[in-house]
Amino acid sequence: MAVWIVAAGACAAALSPYIWLLAASAGRLRRVETVPHRPVAVVLGAAAWEHGPSPLLARRLDLAVRLFLDGRVERVIVSGDNREVSRHETDTMAAYLVSRGVPGDRIDADPHGYRTWDTCVRVRDLFGVRSATMVTQSFHLPRTVALARAAGIDAVGVGDASMGARRRSTVIGYAREAGAAVKALRDAVLRPAPARTGP
Repeated sequence: MAVWIVAAGACAAALSPYIWLLAASAGRLRRVETVPHRPVAVVLGAAAWEHGPSPLLARRLDLAVRLFLDGRVERVIVSGDNREVSRHETDTMAAYLVSRGVPGDRIDADPHGYRTWDTCVRVRDLFGVRSATMVTQSFHLPRTVALARAAGIDAVGVGDASMGARRRSTVIGYAREAGAAVKALRDAVLRPAPARTGP
């Protein structure tokens, strides 16, 4: 009996970070057609390729284009790693948005959004974001919304399911969230400064 109690306790402890993510994002994950108006969409970075955004990143950006053109957001912030080693993610993201009809003067870039927590803190502090629609893949969305809320942003989220287009990447993404949930809860509790704090 004691063994089962210990095992149950261990399972609960292991699952608690992911349960926190689901609870913190509950009722805030929407489709483009039903998401409430927010002043800004924040698009989380992903891999950029030599010729443009990777397929998963392009799908995130397409969601942001729809949000903007539908009048559900007024601006778009792209956040990612803009160093050369990452093929200038935010430059690539901004160029893609402009090519799809979002005016350049409605796009802001955070070139030091190296982690999800960093993005949330930096858009809050550098751009004054207090209310936003977070845009990423569906597997990443509960963590993104939970961390944005922990950073003090009234966040809702729109996610790209991506399973039909990039099945392998999506399966890997869902698998990674178990470990990422632990780090996310730690960030929400300890509130570390982002790797880069300046503009």
